[in-house]
Amino acid sequence: MEISELGEFGLIDRLTAGLKPVNSSTVKGVGDDCAILRNRETDILVTTDLLLEGVHFDLTYVPLKHLGYKSAIVNFSDVYAMNGTPRQITVSLGISKRFTVEHIEELFAGIRLACDLYGVDLVGGDTSASVTGLVISIT
Repeated sequence: MEISELGEFGLIDRLTAGLKPVNSSTVKGVGDDCAILRNRETDILVTTDLLLEGVHFDLTYVPLKHLGYKSAIVNFSDVYAMNGTPRQITVSLGISKRFTVEHIEELFAGIRLACDLYGVDLVGGDTSASVTGLVISIT
C-alpha cells in the first residue's frame, strides 16, 4: 500500500492503533497538536514539527530569516491550539555542505526573533550533516 493512500493522519492512526500509555504522567498522547504530560500538578505540552527543504519550503522563494521565524511559529501555534503558552523550544538542524555559517546565523535570527516576540527560551537542540538540503526540527 502506498503511503499516499492513507495520508499523513491515516498513517499516524495506523502506526499508533492500540497504543496505550503505561505512565500515569501521560495525560494525552498521539493524536492532537501536542502531547500533554503531567509533572506533579502541572501539565506540560510537548509538540514537534519537522520541515524539509523541497517538501515544506523552497529557498528560492523564502529568505532564511523568514524560514526561521516560521519554523518557530508553527510550533508555538500547536501549543496555543491546546490552550497553552509556549515557554521553551529546542532546535535541531540537518545542514548540507552548501550552507555557510552566515546562512545558519540568518536562519537563527528568525528563530530568535520569534522567541523574543513570544517570550520563548531556546534551550537546546542538535545539529547534523545532511546529504542534501536543509532539515529543521523544533520541539
